[in-house]
Amino acid sequence: MRHFVHAARAVLIGLAVLLAPAARADDDTLQVGLVGAISMTHWPLLIGLKKGYYAAEHIKLDLIHTQSSGAVLQQLAAGSIEVTVSAALTEPLYAISKGAPISLVRLEIQMPPYAIEAKAQYKKLEDLRGRTIMIDAPTGITKIYVERMLVPHHVDPSTVDYVYAGATGARFNALMSGAVDATILLPPFSFSAEERGYSNLGLVADYAGDLPFTGAAVNTNWASKHPDALRRFLDAHNKSVQWFLDPRNRQESIDIMVEASKLKPEVIAKTYDFLRSRPYFEPTGRVSRGKMAALLAAVKQLGDFQGATDVARYVLPGIGQLGD
Repeated sequence: MRHFVHAARAVLIGLAVLLAPAARADDDTLQVGLVGAISMTHWPLLIGLKKGYYAAEHIKLDLIHTQSSGAVLQQLAAGSIEVTVSAALTEPLYAISKGAPISLVRLEIQMPPYAIEAKAQYKKLEDLRGRTIMIDAPTGITKIYVERMLVPHHVDPSTVDYVYAGATGARFNALMSGAVDATILLPPFSFSAEERGYSNLGLVADYAGDLPFTGAAVNTNWASKHPDALRRFLDAHNKSVQWFLDPRNRQESIDIMVEASKLKPEVIAKTYDFLRSRPYFEPTGRVSRGKMAALLAAVKQLGDFQGATDVARYVLPGIGQLGD
């Protein structure tokens, strides 16, 4: 009997050794496109990596940073990356409407956390008439946001001079250098500008709270061949968002972002509290029909968008979850 027990144990140990490499081989590596350097929009991604949520789903992430949403979408359409998270939503809408093999699978930040920051001499939005404002792109989402703020303050968008930079860090640097009079910034860059004496002329969420900001999109050719890997990625990502939104995790969330961004803890703490002050992050993983319909209507108003306004046209069937 003792001989049998030892033999059985040897067999189990042998099986464990044989199975261990197979389990690692089953991990799926996803090339994930990100806009700019590490920023607050990437917070859930950093949490999922640190807490092991992706690893638990046998997902490995290869993070690829680019300078603009347009560049990320080009790589996504070409299939050189499989997924993008925290991507501004107008670029996917344009790309999908023109037949690119891309679909949305999730809303992420469901209202814009931007502020318009300006040189100290400008105290109100009316002061920007005739001034130079930096936004992301001629048909980018930040143009929509800025004009949502200018028009109620009787500033005709045709009276401002737009210049462009895709990443919020580049826009911050342009403002600091004096190259532009105002720009639109995400925290913590917006807080850093104010600490240096620049004027906060208003929060975009007060004017465009109905418009979603970022989402996750996939290459549909890849997704059709790897639906299970995509579902596991999204499951892990949803857990990361929910962990971030739990106030019990405030300090650890701050620590994770401080480690990744190398920014001061007090700046990151202020950013965390700001992002928890309103429902900026979408907690469920759903794509809101109402918010997407509002965004499609706003994009149409830019004048050169010819795509359909059916929200389902832009969401991956069987994976993306449409909600109200």
